[in-house]
Amino acid sequence: MGHFVPHTDEELASMLADLGLSSLEDLFSTVPEALRLAQGLDLPDGLAEADVADVMAGLAQRNRTGSDLVCFAGAGAYDHDTPAATRALAGRSEFVTAYTPYQPEVAQGVLQALFEYQTLVARLAGLEVANASLYDGASAAVEAVNLAAAATGRQPIWVSGGIHPHWREVLATYAKGTGHQLVTAPLRDGQTDWSALEDTASANPPAALLVSSPNYLGCFEHLDAARVVADRHGALLLAGFDPVASGVAHTPGHFGADVAVGEGQPFGTPIAFGGPYLGLFACRREHVRRLPGRLVGRTLDTEGRTAYVTTLRAREQDIRREKASSNVCTNQTLIAVTCMIQLSWLGTQGLAELALRCARGTRYARQALLAIPGVTPLVEAPVLREFALHLPLDPCVVVERMAEEGFLAGVPLALRDGEVLDPTAEADGLLIAVTERRTRTEIDAFVAALEKVIR
Repeated sequence: MGHFVPHTDEELASMLADLGLSSLEDLFSTVPEALRLAQGLDLPDGLAEADVADVMAGLAQRNRTGSDLVCFAGAGAYDHDTPAATRALAGRSEFVTAYTPYQPEVAQGVLQALFEYQTLVARLAGLEVANASLYDGASAAVEAVNLAAAATGRQPIWVSGGIHPHWREVLATYAKGTGHQLVTAPLRDGQTDWSALEDTASANPPAALLVSSPNYLGCFEHLDAARVVADRHGALLLAGFDPVASGVAHTPGHFGADVAVGEGQPFGTPIAFGGPYLGLFACRREHVRRLPGRLVGRTLDTEGRTAYVTTLRAREQDIRREKASSNVCTNQTLIAVTCMIQLSWLGTQGLAELALRCARGTRYARQALLAIPGVTPLVEAPVLREFALHLPLDPCVVVERMAEEGFLAGVPLALRDGEVLDPTAEADGLLIAVTERRTRTEIDAFVAALEKVIR
């Protein structure tokens, strides 16, 4: 395979020197040892490109994908149904090949679709303004924090221990450059305990509280209580929300959130190994000048006809760099349009029915699983589509054995000092999701298989 490497030794040495590294091993040191090849691929020299492709395809077929297993995993990526209408409309060439709509005279269709997307997201969030999307839920959370720091002139950010651990990792990465001070508020019985941070507030008040409802454990949080804490310290309330839960639950805006962020993957985007996904972002009108990314507006042209344009461009980093709180100047156009199509197809009643079907399946599955000897709740709190269980067997082992039974059983997690973590060693529980795609027959088979594995 060495013949296919395009870089010379001199180029590699120059790259490593610029990075302050001494070897390629140093470059890949962050990749866990278990995921690295101990030696090169067993391929003969001089193998033709087509033959290499055949070998790689054979290796890929050894993987078991989400389509091979009945999926009960969630943790931010969910196996929801994508109707044929969504796939057919989103796959039209006008959307797939659309050019960045800076020239409105040739992009009215895409601009109108993005305006409709913004309208739907604003309604889901219960806030006045939504942008034309961000890269994913994690980047939306980062931009919400940037907005709050710019609005308040403060750096401390109180982050719930129930925020998705990947979101918190991305926040920590950005904070190294922005100087934001991330302080974790622990979970108590599945709810964020803001009182644990009150002692630090007088000397270093927060710019914002970041909390998600439902949180990573699937539990609904008390956003009204978080609003009271935010008001007490003059901070903004940044609320992560599940757009599926919005079909039956109150919106973040109902509880007084200043900014709402979320992941739009459930609406038309396949699980796809984690991306590309869709970041939802909405805020109060007073923060529109700090809104990150692209914003589409509706107006009238010189002949009095309805027209759509990208608007308030002065917010963007490419126009007023010295005053910008964000360097995001784009959006996920195709995925946002796909989300808009599916939301339009569902409608208000359809979205409510989707959420109810998830809730009913979740309740049925949770009760059946808790009847297995040794299975107990990791936390007790209201849930909609996802819940965490403590198992009498290592959850990582359970996931491996359940794959042999034909199920993607869930996502192992660790709960340390009131903070949800990806388990690097021993897991505390298994996070299980039940979407509308799971039938009673599949749930019953899943319960029987888990009982068999535990025994």
